[in-house]
Amino acid sequence: MTKIKSVSLLSLLGLLGALGYGSIGRSHSVQTSVQLVTEPPISQLIPFEAEAAQAQNPVQMTLQALDANGKSLPNANIHVKLLTPPAKSWLPTDFPIVEGTKLLDLTAIAPQGQLQFQQILPIRGNYQLQVEVTPTVANAFAPFQQTLTLPVAENSIKYRNFAILVVILLGVGFGGGWVIGAKQELQPGEIAPQRVRLLLSGAIVVAIAALLVVNISAELSQSHEHSHEHEHGDGAIAVPSSLNTQGLEVQLLGHHHATVGEPAELVVQAIDTKNGKPTTDVLFDIKTTSLEAGWVAFAHQAIPDNQGEFAWQQQFFDGAPHQVEVEVAPRPDAVHQFSPFKVAQEIEVESVEPPLRSRLLVLGYFVSILLVGLGLGLWVQQRRQPRSLLDSKALN
Repeated sequence: MTKIKSVSLLSLLGLLGALGYGSIGRSHSVQTSVQLVTEPPISQLIPFEAEAAQAQNPVQMTLQALDANGKSLPNANIHVKLLTPPAKSWLPTDFPIVEGTKLLDLTAIAPQGQLQFQQILPIRGNYQLQVEVTPTVANAFAPFQQTLTLPVAENSIKYRNFAILVVILLGVGFGGGWVIGAKQELQPGEIAPQRVRLLLSGAIVVAIAALLVVNISAELSQSHEHSHEHEHGDGAIAVPSSLNTQGLEVQLLGHHHATVGEPAELVVQAIDTKNGKPTTDVLFDIKTTSLEAGWVAFAHQAIPDNQGEFAWQQQFFDGAPHQVEVEVAPRPDAVHQFSPFKVAQEIEVESVEPPLRSRLLVLGYFVSILLVGLGLGLWVQQRRQPRSLLDSKALN
């Protein structure tokens, strides 16, 4: 009996020791991960503002691949997909076509396990960065994937402008309800009282003026686009898309036309003209700029792969033409040193009208606010009239 008890006690102690060892092992086994750092910080990120008075800079994102000890993973390939926030059911953004689409897709060689790029974020909401890290050296580490969330808050100026618009609509509706609800007598031959007719006439004038402003703006925008196409469509870009110089042949290939909501594919390639082989000891400094406003939509310094290429996909969300410019420079440790030069390509972007549902939804909000103001005006006028009647009776 004593032996049985001692064996049971030893078994229990062994089981507890195994569980303790397992728990210690689990507590110290930290998985590989990707760390995201932005400039400005995430708490200060705001979406792109189409009519901003000041120049807007893209968000600089730094992805760092870390091992189990929190140290950088060298010799890594980092593939990242940047997805925009999903569609908003009741509160559409400024660019509803962009909602729930792919904004950027690239694979970069990261010798120190770090990927850095700059990107304009067009709308508010939670962006997703789908990151896949693989080794460039066989069996250096196990490949892994991670999804990061990047929250972008709405610009506070939008809330202020919306509040001002709500006050204006309520005021207009209240004034209309006040006029319509006032006690008025019809004169012989009149369909409606004079105040009501003046109010309706004013509304018609305002509607005609709004239509004129919209049509004139559309015509000016269209003429601006035609003049822009004439300016850039006749080979006015000074920088070519293909260049053979200093023993290198560099080509910028891919889509010349893009559509809002769909990413365009682009590739830059460098070939050594002496031996006809791909060149890998160069750097591609990529920058995508809006030709209308001049702001930078995307920027990244890339290292070519074994084929001397760097390929990426990016979306042009605002419908304006862009220029993709690549500056080619030698790496500091390159045998073939040369003076940096540039290649460039213009991308014509086809804009897409917002979905009918989004437009009707916004129109419904504005009409509802106007009707609320109208109802308030009628209600106040109706409550005021009995008091006026009582006052007049008391005076009589």
